[in-house]
Amino acid sequence: MKITLNVWRQAGPQAKGAFEKHQVDVIPEMSFLEMLDVLNEQLLGDGKEPFAYDHDCREGICGTCGAVVNGVPHGPGDKVTLCQVHMRSFKDGDELWLEPFRASAFPIVKDLVVDRSSFDRIIQAGGFVDVRTGAAQDANNLPISKPVADEAFDYAACIGCGACVAACPNAAAMLFMGAKVSHLGLLPQGQPERDQRALNMLSQADAEGFGSCTNHGECSAACPKGVPMKAIMRMNADVVRAALTETGTE
Repeated sequence: MKITLNVWRQAGPQAKGAFEKHQVDVIPEMSFLEMLDVLNEQLLGDGKEPFAYDHDCREGICGTCGAVVNGVPHGPGDKVTLCQVHMRSFKDGDELWLEPFRASAFPIVKDLVVDRSSFDRIIQAGGFVDVRTGAAQDANNLPISKPVADEAFDYAACIGCGACVAACPNAAAMLFMGAKVSHLGLLPQGQPERDQRALNMLSQADAEGFGSCTNHGECSAACPKGVPMKAIMRMNADVVRAALTETGTE
């Protein structure tokens, strides 16, 4: 089957970018990234520079492959990363538009590659547990009800790919932060720093240039791991509680 692919080409962060059109012969069994490999081999054979794109595990675990296909982060499919999309999702003769995640906090490095280190700095601002939590047997001895453990695991499933930011019209990172704050805030080990963690992460997100949440819900719909909007609600509650505690009005 033949696919017409319009891929974003941009030499660097300050360079002007534009879409570049190519035709690729693919088979339905190919993954989307395999299709990009075929395109790059085709370009190399023609003496042209291949497109730059991010990938790592190719198993839907890391989300490094994140890009936007026809306006949808990670492309078609429910709760999948781009590397899990196969060309059978498209039809012979389809025209696809492939571009990087768009957000000022995710500056373009080259072509489809963006710098998502802002997420790392948000985690560093408050996403870790600093207190001693003991060895494995100590953690196993802490009583945690199954509903709480299950909910914490749902939030811990966030892989930090940035699809939520790319899908949000405000380029907000609230679902990402909500997931990180909630999965630690639900567990006993995360309680000592719970309030300050929420405030620190929110402050860092503002400094990075992420937008504000206006409850469009696109973030959760685009999330390859299905992190629910409830994560944002939980984070907002922690932020309010922390702010009241700081002012002594709780």
